[in-house]
Amino acid sequence: MTFKELGLAEPILKALETEGYTHPTPIQEQAIPILLTGKDLLGVAQTGTGKTAAFGIPILHHLYEAISLSQNKRKVKALVVTPTRELAIQIGESFTAYGRHTGLKNTVIFGGVKQGKQVNALRAGVDIIIATPGRLLDLMNQGFITFRDLEFVVLDEADQMLDMGFIHDIKKIIAKLPPKRQSLFFSATMPKSIVELSRKMLGDFERVTIKPEQATAEKVEQGVYFVSKGNKPKLLVHLLEQRPSDSVLVFSRTKHGANKIVKKLDQAGIQSAAIHGNKSQVARQKALGAFKEGKLKVLVATDIAARGIDVEELSLVVNYDLPNVSETYVHRIGRTGRASASGIALSFCDKEERPYLRDIEKLIRQEVPRMPQHQFVDEGIDEEKDDRPAQKPRNQRNAGNSNRSGNSNFRGKNNRNQNRGKNNGTGSTNTNR
Repeated sequence: MTFKELGLAEPILKALETEGYTHPTPIQEQAIPILLTGKDLLGVAQTGTGKTAAFGIPILHHLYEAISLSQNKRKVKALVVTPTRELAIQIGESFTAYGRHTGLKNTVIFGGVKQGKQVNALRAGVDIIIATPGRLLDLMNQGFITFRDLEFVVLDEADQMLDMGFIHDIKKIIAKLPPKRQSLFFSATMPKSIVELSRKMLGDFERVTIKPEQATAEKVEQGVYFVSKGNKPKLLVHLLEQRPSDSVLVFSRTKHGANKIVKKLDQAGIQSAAIHGNKSQVARQKALGAFKEGKLKVLVATDIAARGIDVEELSLVVNYDLPNVSETYVHRIGRTGRASASGIALSFCDKEERPYLRDIEKLIRQEVPRMPQHQFVDEGIDEEKDDRPAQKPRNQRNAGNSNRSGNSNFRGKNNRNQNRGKNNGTGSTNTNR
């Protein structure tokens, strides 16, 4: 199936063609026809499957078709609520790209900055608002936002919003929405609390599920290094020195840890920057912008701050700290291997993190390949009796090769650009947003 076969408005097809997209991803192929009929949707899918386009394209289509029949004053017709500033900005960029020929306007609302520019945009009139919960409620309470004319609402990354403590804000927002609307609810996981929230939001809905453990893990070449905690900085520096021209995203479990990693890299002469909740919005956007543009090769991030990072040629994800929530691992490695591209994800595992690794492998239903021995070995490995032979990642020539001296060779670049516009085995060219 192609986007043309979905019956989308010509201006949207033109924009998709400009982006190089001709064939929808699985979630787009399943979700867009449902949303074009006006039904509510529950989508179970993680970042990297193309879900922004799955909900953005049909919303733009509906709004464009309505605008072509009416010249009413511009009012808020669609709302997208998402957990982080970075992800809100990313979604806004996607709406701008897909709707560039429609005449529709969107604005992004988030905290951490003065509200003046956002209020001015609202006063000028917008069709679509993409917002984080806190600032959205603030502007609603101040009377700058009304949903009297709202037709579409999207709750994106619902499980992450609950993890961040936004549940009460979300309930307050839902209570202010008009009952007659089309609702879209997306979450990577469906614990009981998320199921209950979806029931409050959705009416007559259909469900689309893209299994999280299959959505990314199958396309990413994975590997794990057993390394002592004290040797992690040395191993990271060593790996980065082997690939000085590549874009690398490093995950830290804590804000303090992210700052320490940047300090260690700086001491080694490797330029990097950290993004996390304690950084100002200006600093976060500056670092993220430089990373996306290729001016900064190494970005160190916590999990929350990393939502919304979408870099076209992200060669490598490094889990400096293994996450203690196994689903987070899938989210992390999904930063590379986006859409039809492939990628590499390497994890550092010290003695205390072995249980986390076992939980991750249980979730993804496969063993993460053990990287060959290296000079920064975890001295505690014998105590764990983890004597399974080292396994090399799939497509070894692409993923990596280390020997006892610590030399490593990796594929130079993510192959996203090679895939863009080309047949990926099914004749598909996938969107990534």
